[in-house]
Amino acid sequence: MYRSHTCGELRASHIGQKVTLAGWVQRSRELGGMTFLDLRDRYGITQVAFNEEWDANLLQEARKLGREWVVQIKGEVIERHSKNTAMPTGVVEIKSSHLTVLNAANTPPFTIEEESDGGEELRMKYRYLDLRRAPLQRNLALRNRLNIEVRKYLDKDGFMDIETPFLIKSTPEGARDFIVPSRMQEGKFYALPQSPQTFKQLLMVSGYDKYYQITRCFRDEDLRADRQPEFTQIDCEMAFVEQEDILNTFEGLLVHLLKEVKGVHIDSVPRITYSESMERFGNDKPDIRFGMELANLNSLTQNHGFNVFDQAETVLGIAVPGASSWSRKQIDKITDWIKRPDIGMKGMVYCKVNEDGTYKSSVDKFFTQEQQAKWAKASEATQGDLILILAGEERLTRKAASELRLYIAEKLGLRNPETFAPLWVVDFPLLEWDHESERFHAMHHPFTSPKLEDISLLEKNPVKVRANAYDLVLNGNEIGGGSIRIHDRALQSRMFDLLGFSKKEAERQFGFLMNAFEYGAPPHGGLAFGFDRLVAIIGGAEVIRDFIAFPKNNSGRDVMIDAPATIDEIQLHELKLKSTAKPNE
Repeated sequence: MYRSHTCGELRASHIGQKVTLAGWVQRSRELGGMTFLDLRDRYGITQVAFNEEWDANLLQEARKLGREWVVQIKGEVIERHSKNTAMPTGVVEIKSSHLTVLNAANTPPFTIEEESDGGEELRMKYRYLDLRRAPLQRNLALRNRLNIEVRKYLDKDGFMDIETPFLIKSTPEGARDFIVPSRMQEGKFYALPQSPQTFKQLLMVSGYDKYYQITRCFRDEDLRADRQPEFTQIDCEMAFVEQEDILNTFEGLLVHLLKEVKGVHIDSVPRITYSESMERFGNDKPDIRFGMELANLNSLTQNHGFNVFDQAETVLGIAVPGASSWSRKQIDKITDWIKRPDIGMKGMVYCKVNEDGTYKSSVDKFFTQEQQAKWAKASEATQGDLILILAGEERLTRKAASELRLYIAEKLGLRNPETFAPLWVVDFPLLEWDHESERFHAMHHPFTSPKLEDISLLEKNPVKVRANAYDLVLNGNEIGGGSIRIHDRALQSRMFDLLGFSKKEAERQFGFLMNAFEYGAPPHGGLAFGFDRLVAIIGGAEVIRDFIAFPKNNSGRDVMIDAPATIDEIQLHELKLKSTAKPNE
């Protein structure tokens, strides 16, 4: 056998035992007539000692080893003279008696250490080396643990794991599809699923009342830190349920995961409506680990002769705790930040709530101390706080205030990744008007049911209709979302009408689903968690790339295998596709 123990297993209780280890050479150190090397596998590191007095030839062989060589070591576990209490194996070492080189290695292009000296693109190119580093191994171990705990919870609750197809039909809603040409049927194409949405609804029609799968999904859209072209969902659906059943089931799943994986106990998850979330936080996925909620100051600031406020559609204030001592230079830096093109504001007003109860603002000549005191009361600012005020068009200003809130919280260290604050956001709008295409779009997806009490509004005021939809938010990130689905053909047909589908288009795209509704479709609903994002947040990060074994870069490329890539002319000919390569390529 190649090994009797792993490199992270040996302890003081193993002293005196003969063992065999195998792994990679992390590093080596020569000290006179001795050499020490650190042998690493995914379980940990064990120090191996070679001594000229024990075996001079073996010592010389050990000194030929390079970093990342794969070796087998045999020897006796002995007590380590200079103990390393920072290592689980740090009280022992191996007195070597035999060394076998299993494979030599080139010197890696970056160090395989806790903190590597390799840049991100270089580490992506040699991802198989980067994956040897302890931080990524911990991340993938966390991912594995969460996967197991999800399955345990859902299996115990009676859910059945059922696979759905990857080669499906392209649909016009949502993000762009990845398209797969069919060789057997010329001119026709499959699409890779953005989600198993229609299939899981069909499974409810089929009588599988509790379905789940941890599945890959694909979206051809612009990338960012928390988004990949292929990603993993915990996809779930239930029949004979109302919204409350869904919320209770998947709130229970999150509580279970935090308890079992992080040791964090949460009794329940608070709930707010979409409109309340937008009013208090400026977005629909608020971080509630801290306060600094948005205060509407319109009635307290307008019609006092200050044009910036008077001409604004909305005026919003944020009370920053303990920041009245900030210098003008510090405040100017924040002003410059909110003027950035991606934030889009023209400026910012500030008001200091001094320790002595007086007020000092950048617009003192327009507003009295009494008026500024009302600002403080409305924004819940107390002595020693600083009020930051933005004004302008409603949508832009509210979004900018939301971003400013998060920016300030980051500066103040209020977004502790080891604190977990989940939240349900419910009662989303069913539809949103797109001015560019001049038609409604589904805010969730076309199969989302309206609130029963709002169905009458579909004809006379569809923009006021609330969806029977809900998002689960964790630390300011949406980690899951879902809805109660439409299960009636007539209502689903009306929904397609509102979204601008002709009867012919709706039948061509979704006729199979609407036909299924005529064969006894039960009331049903579900939810999907973004598994990559969930793992990252529980792992204390918001960038998902390091929690995926082989991710794409920010351009959607896999630089390790050089994909996407062109295909040869024979394959193109078989697919009846034309080459786009230039003659010399």
